[in-house]
Amino acid sequence: MPTNDQRPDPDQLLSQIREEAAASRRGKLKIFFGASPGVGKTYAMLAEARRLRAQGLDVVVGVVETHGRSETAVLTEGLERLAPRQIDYHGRTLQEFDLDAALKRRPAIILVDELAHTNAQRSRHPKRWQDVEELLAAGIDVVTTVNVQHVESLNDIVGGITGIRVRETVPDRVFAAATDVVLVDLPPDDLLLRLREGKVYLPDQAERAIQNFFRKGNLIALRELALRLTADRVDDQMRAFRSTAAQEQVWQTRDTLLACIGPGDLGDKVVRAAARLAAKLDTEWHAVYVETPTLQRLPEQERRAILKTLKLAQELGARTATLAAQDAAEAVLDYARSNNLGKIVVGRSTHKRFHRPGQASFLRHLGEQAPDIDLITVAREGKRERRESAEELAPVRPDAKRKQRLLSYLYTILICLGIGLAATPLIGLLELTNIVLLFLLGVVFVGYRFGRGPAVLAAILSVAVFDVFFVPPRFSLSISDVEYLLTFSVMLIVGLVTGQLTSGLRYQLRVARYREERAQSLYQMSKSLSSALVEEQVVEISDKFIETSFRAKAAIFLPDETGKLRAPLAHGEMPALDPAIAQWCFDKNMPAGAGTDTLTANPQLYLPLKAPMHVRGVLVVEPNNLRHLMIPEQRRLLDTFAVLVAIALERIHFVSIAQDTLVKMESERLRNSLLAALSHDLRTPLTALVGLAETLALDLVAAESGHADKADAIREQALRTSRLVHNLLEMARLQSGELKPRMDWQSIEEIVGSSLKALETVLSSHPLRLDIPAGLPLVRCDAVLIERVLVNLLENAAKYTASGTTIGVMARALDNLMRIEVWDEGPGLPPGQERAIFSRFTRGQKESVVPGVGLGLSICEAIVEAHGGKISAENRTELGARFIFTLPLDQQPTVENAP
Repeated sequence: MPTNDQRPDPDQLLSQIREEAAASRRGKLKIFFGASPGVGKTYAMLAEARRLRAQGLDVVVGVVETHGRSETAVLTEGLERLAPRQIDYHGRTLQEFDLDAALKRRPAIILVDELAHTNAQRSRHPKRWQDVEELLAAGIDVVTTVNVQHVESLNDIVGGITGIRVRETVPDRVFAAATDVVLVDLPPDDLLLRLREGKVYLPDQAERAIQNFFRKGNLIALRELALRLTADRVDDQMRAFRSTAAQEQVWQTRDTLLACIGPGDLGDKVVRAAARLAAKLDTEWHAVYVETPTLQRLPEQERRAILKTLKLAQELGARTATLAAQDAAEAVLDYARSNNLGKIVVGRSTHKRFHRPGQASFLRHLGEQAPDIDLITVAREGKRERRESAEELAPVRPDAKRKQRLLSYLYTILICLGIGLAATPLIGLLELTNIVLLFLLGVVFVGYRFGRGPAVLAAILSVAVFDVFFVPPRFSLSISDVEYLLTFSVMLIVGLVTGQLTSGLRYQLRVARYREERAQSLYQMSKSLSSALVEEQVVEISDKFIETSFRAKAAIFLPDETGKLRAPLAHGEMPALDPAIAQWCFDKNMPAGAGTDTLTANPQLYLPLKAPMHVRGVLVVEPNNLRHLMIPEQRRLLDTFAVLVAIALERIHFVSIAQDTLVKMESERLRNSLLAALSHDLRTPLTALVGLAETLALDLVAAESGHADKADAIREQALRTSRLVHNLLEMARLQSGELKPRMDWQSIEEIVGSSLKALETVLSSHPLRLDIPAGLPLVRCDAVLIERVLVNLLENAAKYTASGTTIGVMARALDNLMRIEVWDEGPGLPPGQERAIFSRFTRGQKESVVPGVGLGLSICEAIVEAHGGKISAENRTELGARFIFTLPLDQQPTVENAP
């Protein structure tokens, strides 16, 4: 048989089904997208809202900015609007979107204008698009507006076109996740006409706008960007549709990207260019920063800028890493090859720079050593832009660090002078060339102990001290012999080189020590967690390692059975906690607090403990110095700690479940064995008792004694006990798997008749109503077992209903199922117990005086499911209860006509 090579991948189909299920629970985001303000996005959004409201949908205006445009304000009439949230800010009252009111109102569709808006301080989220994400997670559809200059990856391009850098941006992933994007387009001439007519801004503002942002060339370029972005989105949708419809992959492999981040102001532009290219190629991308010994000594403000660029890359979807190496190009190439990255994006400055002899530029080095990798360069703009404001970069080096550096230079001076004084008595005993070696030894020590700067000072100062104290004429900088110039030069060069190598070695040792500490912490923590048996031990271990590795206080919130977080557990000093933030973090499965996009002003970091199956709690960390968590490697180490804690908690959870299950299975096995033994031993005497009771009744009737009814009562009780023992034995056989249905073609009419015959005495006080049409198809089943199901159901109906009430049996053939129903006119089932009554040893009325042990319905369920059917119970609308079970209908057998 030929095979189909284009069969769909089951894992891919399962993933697609899960994504569709998740998307069905999430609200839909519709964006009205434009090239610039004034094209009519808000107008189009309100027109769409009125159209949806006319269709009967629940539409609410969350926030709309009309900017004084009367034709836009008219469209809000008749639409329900949420009251804005009033926030007092420096004596001014600001009106912001009320997220809590929107979640409480929970409309089907809500209008939230200006997605890139920055919320006022003390709001739950710093950005409005984060408010929208919470609305979508709650299942509320959102309609909003965005301009092209607010898309994060296009921010620098728009700034280069217009000369104005927009600070309010929306991440590309939010734009890409929109269910629908509607382009609101307006030709530049028409937009300029609207400006002059005062339909966008006031007349004096409009004239300034025309001369700056709204120049015709700018509008044409922005319109092209908006059209291209929308066209790319449509193209992606078309390709996704083709791929889904054809069930085949168009591209088998894709090259991934690597963005190189370095010092200077090109980092952000390289990151955004790589993000756009990765989105265009629909591929993943990485961003790395190589920390060489030279870059290790950058000023604090430049290091903060690099960390900020790495964080921007993370927000745009990149995997980030900080590499420590002597050669940046070699480290980048090693990383690219180990991660199979086929394209490298680097920045290219237009300024010529001086390179030390023998050191090629970074870009040329990459080109020479990696002919198999594509290099993509991003040029610097002609006019340099500042990435951060002066306030963002104001903090420089702490006073303690500056003092330590000054002390290192002071110690260097003292060491050089000390060597000079110590070597003075050696004049005449040793050659001057040997004394030089003592000074070089001092340079090596200074370079190893204090680093490059003090080593350079030590080399220069050693030459000066050697010249003054040891070279004739002494105590003078003059030189009597020209040969000493060569000695000084060699001494200086050797000292500088030695100091450089020693400081580099010191740096590599420090980096290796940090890496070893991180690896050791992970190893020790995983080893300790693997032996934890209870949750309290996990908390104690996590607190210990977090305090050691991050110098921070930690606590863990764990959920109860209902999904609500209990009081936090902490082994050491408890940090200041906010249970509401922890619950939000647990429910949303997202981090919050310091260093995140949610409640950034909070000094604690709240991390969800994500295990493979479920979120197992929330880890709260309060660092002494927030910068310890801002370093990418430290944050990645903390995330790894959180994963280890989550896995340990999940392991403990499943071990507890496994132990409980094992105990239940063992107790069930023992109980079944006991029941089987008792049932088997009781059947023989009960059978004899029934036979003797029948014989006694016949003898008493023949003797015309008045005690015949007592003998009948003995017989009925013996039969009831026999049926109870039979049920116990049958349940034991079902649990052990010994009971196998003997399938054969049977008639439902005959099985029902046989059941009624077996319960003739029990049902004698109840009128019967049978609704079994003639000509029902045959059912392939075990007649004895199905009869047992009907006997148990009819006996229950007789036991729990008053004498004289009607009991009915109905059968119907529906599609491929035979549906049998047994109903009564009794008190019905307790509310909420419709499924529980099918459990073993469970009775519908716990305080009932009716005898029984609660096994009948459990046996019925096991028999029906063994036949491939289902059984259920419910209360009737008029009176009583009904029990319904179904059996599958197979293709009917062929009946041969007799000759």
